Amino acid sequence: MKSIASAPAKVILFGEHFIIYGGKAILCSIDKRITVESELIDDNTIQISSDLGSITSSRDESIKNTDPKFGPLVFIAQKILKQFESKSGLKISIKSEIPSGVGLGSSSACCVAAASSISGLFTNYSKDEIVKIAIEAERTVFENASGADTSICTFGGIMEYTKQETKNLDLKPKFHLVIANSKMIHSTSEVVLRVKQFREKQVDEFALLCQNESSLIEEALDALKRNDLGLIGEKMLINQTHLQKIGVSNQTLDEMIRAIKGISYGAKITGAGDGGCIVILVDESNLQKTLDALKNYECFATKIDTLGVEQKTIKNTT
Repeated sequence: MKSIASAPAKVILFGEHFIIYGGKAILCSIDKRITVESELIDDNTIQISSDLGSITSSRDESIKNTDPKFGPLVFIAQKILKQFESKSGLKISIKSEIPSGVGLGSSSACCVAAASSISGLFTNYSKDEIVKIAIEAERTVFENASGADTSICTFGGIMEYTKQETKNLDLKPKFHLVIANSKMIHSTSEVVLRVKQFREKQVDEFALLCQNESSLIEEALDALKRNDLGLIGEKMLINQTHLQKIGVSNQTLDEMIRAIKGISYGAKITGAGDGGCIVILVDESNLQKTLDALKNYECFATKIDTLGVEQKTIKNTT
């Protein structure tokens, strides 16, 4: 028997970094997915194959001894096998439509899809159960992970998120997004540390930025409910100035945003920054013009995913 599950990528429309310090973020899932296929095997190993490489690990091996990029998946596999008292091993195959390490939630989507796929060999986890184990897995690598990415990859749609509360917004967006990849490698942990240092040195300025970001997000939520693309885009550009002030933008990202000024409705960094991707707000009227303006970059158009994680089980026919 095989269990197959997929989970969507995500973008942060508003609020990255500030969410760590008690702020609110608005996230959405997009229609690019990671698919995980798993099956039980007569072996005492956990075998993982993906575009990022392959490993074979003892099912009893400490995740501390596992390659960090596979550690969360081994954690999920071990936890579920133990929960259902299975003596089998696992074979796990991962296929991705999402570039890794560019702020689109590839690691979170992978954890969510893995939790759904592996658990599907034994039972039907609810989405609440899936997101719980996916967050646990992410925290084996990123101790202070907020859970925002795993939540939106699980539930889909557009989400209002704080550390205390997750609220899915019942919206029918009439826009597209263009994702443009700077191809600049960045370290999320290093960027987060840089923001922390800025906050410690510029206490008053950071406090004011947090207040401004909070007000901006409330205005953006109202604009999203009214499908006011002009206002949403304006708020994205203002959010980008906040991110510039805390030092997570750079010349390349700023140049990418300038390239579509006056063409799209607005744009900003999505994710940690200092590399990775920008997200651009468009509709049918300016989608192609935006893609043409970014022809020197890797970019693609996408829509909001409303499904979240999906799972199916295939019984062997032999």
